[in-house]
Amino acid sequence: MAATAAALVQKVALLSRKHWPEADDIHRRAEELRLHSEELIERDSMAYLAYVDAVRSGADVGAAEAATVDIPLDIVKAAAEVAVLAERSVSQGNPKLRADAVVAGMLASAAADSAAFLVGVNLGETDDARLDEAQRLAREASARLRSPGARGSSGGPGRG
Repeated sequence: MAATAAALVQKVALLSRKHWPEADDIHRRAEELRLHSEELIERDSMAYLAYVDAVRSGADVGAAEAATVDIPLDIVKAAAEVAVLAERSVSQGNPKLRADAVVAGMLASAAADSAAFLVGVNLGETDDARLDEAQRLAREASARLRSPGARGSSGGPGRG
């Protein structure tokens, strides 16, 4: 979801260059976040498999368990930053693509919420600052959807 949200931000930025001076910078950062998010998908799968192997073998369980928390936390961080870019795209990007920017924010928020949930599940009953950080970032990403103008009407394709 974070990668898809970043791709939508890229689209909005790419098609907003004529009137948005920061569009190239937003596009570049969204691309970095998209690529990073795609990498995290793979790393998350590998971390889970490594955790299962560690539990079976009884070796390096702590390190494997930490990865199952740290990688979803990285996903939360990436998604939260995509939500910031999406919010900026809503207010400053091409008005005809406002709906795309809003959807990017929705997807980024959902990605942050989902990954924060996984951080909590993977930590179990442990009181850990990583869970606090994940939940805070997810709340902030969600709050961006409720900011003034974040859900403004785009008028639909071809309508100004």
